[in-house]
Amino acid sequence: MNVNFIVEDSGPLKYLGCATAAKNLFYELSKNIDMSWNDKSFDYDLVHFHTFGPRSMLYAKRFRGKKVITAHSTPNLNKGNLAFPGAVNWLYLPIYNSFDHIIAVSEKCKKELINLNCKPEISTIYNGIDIEKFVPNKTKREKFRKKYDIEKDKMVLLTVAQRTPRKGIYDFLEISKLFPQIYFLWIGGFPYNLFSKDYSKVKRAIEQRSNNTIFPGFIEDISYAYSAADVFFMPSYAEGHSIVMLEALSMGLPLIARDVEEFREAFGENLLYFNNIEELDEKKFDKNNLELYRKKSDIVLKYTIEKMAQGHTKLYEKIINL
Repeated sequence: MNVNFIVEDSGPLKYLGCATAAKNLFYELSKNIDMSWNDKSFDYDLVHFHTFGPRSMLYAKRFRGKKVITAHSTPNLNKGNLAFPGAVNWLYLPIYNSFDHIIAVSEKCKKELINLNCKPEISTIYNGIDIEKFVPNKTKREKFRKKYDIEKDKMVLLTVAQRTPRKGIYDFLEISKLFPQIYFLWIGGFPYNLFSKDYSKVKRAIEQRSNNTIFPGFIEDISYAYSAADVFFMPSYAEGHSIVMLEALSMGLPLIARDVEEFREAFGENLLYFNNIEELDEKKFDKNNLELYRKKSDIVLKYTIEKMAQGHTKLYEKIINL
């Protein structure tokens, strides 16, 4: 069996979660399958698409074999993320319907695809990570904190996401003002630049942020930020299946997340949930309380890249043999 991965991963798009998820899966599948990445030839048993764009759709139109796409993105995820979601949301149905099979990254995602009236068969396979690559590192913790002048005894709350309303950037900035004793660290930028929702408004809000917030932008080795942090904060209003949350759990970080269906589906009662800013009181950040949820971080073992690769391999074999 030989498989080609097609991923729009140039420029800032390489920082998107779908590209990271694709790379994680590609490297694991390569251990047992003849894999290629963005190869232009067509001599494959199956081609697996992880994003769609001009390059990938041109290849899809020309390839005559079995085609699978992972629905990392859905119309719902563009709301509050893109400046003009309607300009691209109409494309989802005809594009997804042009494939032989769709992989949803959560049951919620699958329901949205069904409601969208997608015709191909849909399977749910969650994203996965290599948990051996995400372990706390004391040296990295010290280096990162020294670089950004963070005292050893101060709590660091970390968010990794695009700077958009859908990701909860406004709540992040507002909460940081309520807890001046905590450092609030946001890793990520504007991968869509001017096409990001509220691009100018978000930039102004960040410029007016409180002194206890840090915005380094994109960093090459995210494990430094995870190591430096004490708690991971996910204020996002909607997700597929969050890679960064898996990475944070693998690093042993307790998670505080917005109480939305997709997080409940993936992580159950193993996270500290909130609905609005008013619910984030001192008790949520109590060290003893956070320690209880740190011990629940082993929920990440459900989502090892080995397990997810096995699921994909079985699906590939099924589709090829149809």
